[in-house]
Amino acid sequence: MNLKTQRRLAAELLKCGENRVWMDPEQLEEIEKAVTRRDISNLIKQGIIKAKPVKNNSRGRIRKRLAQKAKGRRKGHGSRKGKATARLPRKRRWIQTIRPIRAYLRELRDKGLIDRSVYRLYYRRAKGGQFKNKAHLKLHLELEGYLKEENKQ
Repeated sequence: MNLKTQRRLAAELLKCGENRVWMDPEQLEEIEKAVTRRDISNLIKQGIIKAKPVKNNSRGRIRKRLAQKAKGRRKGHGSRKGKATARLPRKRRWIQTIRPIRAYLRELRDKGLIDRSVYRLYYRRAKGGQFKNKAHLKLHLELEGYLKEENKQ
């Protein structure tokens, strides 16, 4: 049974590819008799010939990957493009370092644990980048004798 012509005509009428043309396997004799466009058109109206739905690419794998990224996964060295400073700019990193240091100095000054001159001195040193974090500043203050063990919090 050769239905090549019928398939081609049906594809043209359905405005789809030949692979998307579905023919009812129980009505193959009737489809074989159809030779003109009008015959094929009638079969389409009867529902003996139909166009299969369009297949799309599944987004399931992409959704899974995006869910992993939302959790913070897939961010290793092999996935990175650009410098570290492109991902976290120097200025933002500096802000994240300096704010806690300055807040801590303010807190010590307001509590009266250090006087204004010491506050000003350490504020300038912090601005110059002498302390890499708050813990480093605390250590420095202890070694200089400005912070006593019992005064620390």
